[in-house]
Amino acid sequence: MDTSRFRGTGAALITPFKQDLSYDIEALESLIDYIIDGGTNYIVALGTTAETPTIKPTERGHILNVIKQRVNGRVPLVAGLGGNCTAEVVEYVEHTDLGGIDAILSVTPYYNKPSQEGLYRHFRAIAEASPVPVILYNIPGRTGVNMTAETTCRLAADEPNIIAVKEASGNIAQIEQIIRNRRDGFRVISGDDSLTVEVMRRGGDGVISVAANAFPQLVSQMVNLAAAGDFDAADRIMSRLRDAIAALFEQGNPTGIKAALAVMGRVQNVLRLPLVPATEPLMKRLETLIAEYDLR
Repeated sequence: MDTSRFRGTGAALITPFKQDLSYDIEALESLIDYIIDGGTNYIVALGTTAETPTIKPTERGHILNVIKQRVNGRVPLVAGLGGNCTAEVVEYVEHTDLGGIDAILSVTPYYNKPSQEGLYRHFRAIAEASPVPVILYNIPGRTGVNMTAETTCRLAADEPNIIAVKEASGNIAQIEQIIRNRRDGFRVISGDDSLTVEVMRRGGDGVISVAANAFPQLVSQMVNLAAAGDFDAADRIMSRLRDAIAALFEQGNPTGIKAALAVMGRVQNVLRLPLVPATEPLMKRLETLIAEYDLR
C-alpha cells in the first residue's frame, strides 16, 4: 500500500460557523482553496479541530460532502471517524459512504480508558471493517488514555490496513520508539504543531497541523525543508511561527485557530458551546503576532 500521500503537511480543517451557529459553506470552501493553494499535502476533515462533538450526524454528512466536492481530488482527504464504543464505530464505518475519502483518522477511545489490549482489539476491528486505510490518533490529553509505542507498533505489524499514527502525546521518547520499531512504510505523523521539526528530525513523516488553517504556506515550507534534511532552515521558519502557535493553543483548540482566522478575515469568530471565542486580549496578541512575523 502506497502511504507516501500521507507524508508532509496535513491540515486539520476547522468548521466555520455563522452568527446563527449554522455552518458557513462559503467560508469553508474558500478556506479549503486557501489551504490547498498554500501547498498543504492533504486535508483532515471532521477531527477535533472541526468541533465534531458539537456537529449533528446529519450535519456531518452534508459537511463532508461539501468538503469532498471542493477538494475534488486535488489532495488526499482524510475523514475523522472514531469513538469509544467499538461496535458503533464499526457500524458507522460499514454504513458511511467513504467514496472520495482516502483514509480515516480514528482516535483512541475516550472516557472509558481501555487497557492496551482493549486498544489493540478496538483498532483491529475498525481496520478490518474499513474499506479505506486507517490512521491511528493518540491524544491522551483529550482521551484520558495513552496508546503505548508497543501497542502502536503491534497494530502496524499485524494490520496492513493501519498505515500511520498521528502522535499527539507530546512524548518524544515514545515517538522515537515508534519510529525505531515501525514496519516499513508505516507513517509517524506529529499531532503537535510545536513539535513538528523535532519529530521529523527523528525520522517522522510530517504533521497534521492546526496552524496550517491560517498559515498553510509557512507550515508547508517548514515541513518540506525538514523532509529534505535542512533542519536549520526549518527551525528558522518555526522561530517565526512559535509564538503564534503557542497563542493558538492558549485557550484551547479550535478557539485559537478560529481567532487567528477571524483576525485574517477568513471566518467569523463563532464556536458552538461548550466552546467559546477567544478573549479580546488573545485576539489582540494574535493580531500583533501575525503582523510582527508577517504570517499572512
